[in-house]
Amino acid sequence: MRALMLTRYGGPEAAELRDDVPAPSAGPKEVLVQVRAAGLNPVDFKTREGKLRVIRRYPLPAVMGNEIAGVVESMGSGVTRFSVGDRVYARLDKDNMGGLAEQAVVHEDHLAKMPASLGFETAAAVPLAALTAIQALRDELRLENGQRVFISAGAGGVGTFAIQIAKHFGAKVATTASPRGEALVRRLGADVVIDYTRERFEEVLHDYDAAFDLLGGDSLARSFSVVKRGGTVVSIAGVPEPETARRDLGRGGALAALFWAASFGTRRTAARHGVRYRYLFMHPSGSDLEAIAALIDAKKIEVVIDQIFPFAKAKEALAYLEGGRAKGKVVISMSN
Repeated sequence: MRALMLTRYGGPEAAELRDDVPAPSAGPKEVLVQVRAAGLNPVDFKTREGKLRVIRRYPLPAVMGNEIAGVVESMGSGVTRFSVGDRVYARLDKDNMGGLAEQAVVHEDHLAKMPASLGFETAAAVPLAALTAIQALRDELRLENGQRVFISAGAGGVGTFAIQIAKHFGAKVATTASPRGEALVRRLGADVVIDYTRERFEEVLHDYDAAFDLLGGDSLARSFSVVKRGGTVVSIAGVPEPETARRDLGRGGALAALFWAASFGTRRTAARHGVRYRYLFMHPSGSDLEAIAALIDAKKIEVVIDQIFPFAKAKEALAYLEGGRAKGKVVISMSN
């Protein structure tokens, strides 16, 4: 089968599109999916660059890709929730990847039926970003009706979902965007939009209940002053902390100690502001994807796609995403 392979860690040249990759087969509780489309995410090029090797080392060469939409082709023993021909989508198991290929294997618990209202390319844009948003806002920030949340970079892949999910929970949303992205984030429901090319958000926003950081670095450091004492800042782009090792990765000991040291400065800044800091690695969840599909079909969530690339241009698509200017998601269509 055709697949985009990670052959070594490095730049764009480290990924190679091959036509002779052995097809996978479904084991117990697994489903073999004929992939019709695959979404791209920053984790894809960060994995290629080797930035995540301290957390997870893949035996190379490995099929890249983390989210898919497609059709159930066959099932392993013990699968009860799906049938051949079902239209499905998933965020793949973190230990395996495998989405940028003509076929992929998914554990039954990570799979869900696609939103009935979406085609494959649009559905493939949903799993990783939407799961990240809902798990951060619902499980970590525990947003409630009437609360105020700051979401940085609202026009990006995760940001477009986060704004809408926060509004679904009844929260007031502030976000940052360029002039080019302002109309988009306002359409999605943002109540306050800070033009980051002209203003510093921490000079405008004060006493927010929570913040969801999607940028890391200086933006994360400045987010702590936006949140009132007793609030929480959750990041997916900052520095992992010990709870990340224990809760998100199922690890402890050495990795928790490493994260403790690496995040010391960030946690100290958070403590100075009286704010809790949490770094989140989202987890695959078929049940969460079912809930998200219901919101999409009820038109509570709009899926924003920046561009769809043919599979033959998968490397170019990854380079485009890496450029950092995409508004919404970048998707690979396997039919082109």
